[in-house]
Amino acid sequence: MKATIIDGKKISQEIREELKPRVQNLIEQGLKPGLAVILVGDNPASQVYVRNKEKACEKLGIYSLKHQMPSTTSQTELIQLIDKLNDDPAIHGILVQLPLPKHLDEKKILYHINPLKDVDGFHPYNLGRLMIGDPVFLPCTPWGVQELLSRYQIDVSRKNVVIVGRSNIVGKPLAMMLVQKAKAANATVTICHTATENLAQHTRMADILIAAAGSPKMITGELVREGVVVIDVGINKVDDQLVGDVDFESVVDRASFITPVPGGVGPMTIAMLMANTVQSAERILHG
Repeated sequence: MKATIIDGKKISQEIREELKPRVQNLIEQGLKPGLAVILVGDNPASQVYVRNKEKACEKLGIYSLKHQMPSTTSQTELIQLIDKLNDDPAIHGILVQLPLPKHLDEKKILYHINPLKDVDGFHPYNLGRLMIGDPVFLPCTPWGVQELLSRYQIDVSRKNVVIVGRSNIVGKPLAMMLVQKAKAANATVTICHTATENLAQHTRMADILIAAAGSPKMITGELVREGVVVIDVGINKVDDQLVGDVDFESVVDRASFITPVPGGVGPMTIAMLMANTVQSAERILHG
């Protein structure tokens, strides 16, 4: 059996096409969606991500504002900039590109963003709303994963979903989304992490396995059962190559569906960021 490759580029393009008339409708009503991205320092990977976000905005007709700040930027300076963007009616989404330089308090800075402009979905207000099944903004990568499953008509309801990784960015919010009594959810979810004993015992029970641990090729063919759906969220650089958390070669012949790296979950993150920005602008018009 050879797995069906889940094409994140194709699905992300579909989502962007669906957003175009919504953006056009907003512009016709005098409201151009606006996204501000703050980049502190000169991390090469962060610069690539920010450039991709700018390109996506440009293609959709979203106003994009980049604040490039030196790595010596103080906590006070960064918070002052966020205050300014919180009050700017032309900005509907604020994104602070992570990671930040070590001297900055990431948590305090993210908490300072107006939750109604938190298009990354990381603010405790938004994570709390997600927890109770009444979200404002869904975190972009978990939402991208959910959309891939949904658009490939992979039924999640009543399935055993195993997530390897417990980050606040992917693992924990994705578990909360998939466990809800809702469309494209209603699963039984297990979260595994570095303290999980006998990982294979859990991963082999999975109908859907989501790897989001940030550990190159840790999920091998021995850890999965025949017919599993595998979603690889990992992006790791090994010998100048991008590889996922899944050992693709040893898993592809056992899985029914699998995402590649690159070209799987990655493009979805930016597509869902665009969707959150458009949704934020629409809320201004429609309340």
